[in-house]
Amino acid sequence: MSEPGHGMNGGMNGGMSGGKMLLVEDDEVFAHVIGRAMRQRGYDVTHAGNLIDAKARIEELGREDDIFDQAILDLNLGGHSSLELIPLLKEVNVHTHILVLTGYASIATAVDAIKLGATNYLAKPADADEILAALELDTENLAEHHASIQGPMSVRRLEWEHIQKVLKENDGNISETARQLNMHRRTLQRKLQKRPVAR
Repeated sequence: MSEPGHGMNGGMNGGMSGGKMLLVEDDEVFAHVIGRAMRQRGYDVTHAGNLIDAKARIEELGREDDIFDQAILDLNLGGHSSLELIPLLKEVNVHTHILVLTGYASIATAVDAIKLGATNYLAKPADADEILAALELDTENLAEHHASIQGPMSVRRLEWEHIQKVLKENDGNISETARQLNMHRRTLQRKLQKRPVAR
């Protein structure tokens, strides 16, 4: 729920100042930690734990005089994607800075998020300062920024990205993805359960 910010921004978040922030996250512990950290930095945080609640919050606060300045969206909400929230937020306020958080940052998904209007994407785990820095980043410098951080991709990372691409093309169908990759279904599931290498 919305709670008023406490004081001025005291965090290491560059030029951004406290404002209204929507946090869409189904991990209650992570949401509590990030929400508290943002409030300490002067943000008025509204939390939603699922897509339905998030849509309701956007409608409630979607008036001209009461809009979100920033939004942090967990990509995977109980098996549902939060990407559909991006156009809703942009419809209300085209200037809203939107960060997509994911436990398995995939380039294919990140590109979709940016195309829809997200400001940036970030792999979990991430702390409040990393989140604010990502929210502040100029979209025009996004590709260069990630390239400078990631550098050349390893063979394992390239394999992960290829699997994610094929999985996305098959709408998440693991059996069909395994068939196209000429891989046993259980092998694919095991690879998907592993946390990807950073690069």
